Amino acid sequence: MVRDAGIMKLKDGAAEEYERRHNEIWPELVESIKGYGARNYSIYLNKETNELFSYLEVEDAELWASRSRNIDEITKKWWDYMADLMEVNPDNSPVFIPMREVFHLD
Repeated sequence: MVRDAGIMKLKDGAAEEYERRHNEIWPELVESIKGYGARNYSIYLNKETNELFSYLEVEDAELWASRSRNIDEITKKWWDYMADLMEVNPDNSPVFIPMREVFHLD
């Protein structure tokens, strides 16, 4: 199993709307994420910095990596929907700063 984590950044004043939209996450998007083997997916907010910490686990690292090479339409639609709330790349994907695990305790 692989644990994946990273940082994203919200725009000022966007935290409440970001959370509201995730509370109403589209079932098709959940299906897509799980279809690539993700589980135990959490996003945390640091209200002082507007930084989001994303954590998920995947059983098959190659399957999960293939998702970034073959982004489906529902994911692109979600990116477009969320782009007004956060720092994004030209394709509206979130700017994601990967983090390297330095310690783990089961």
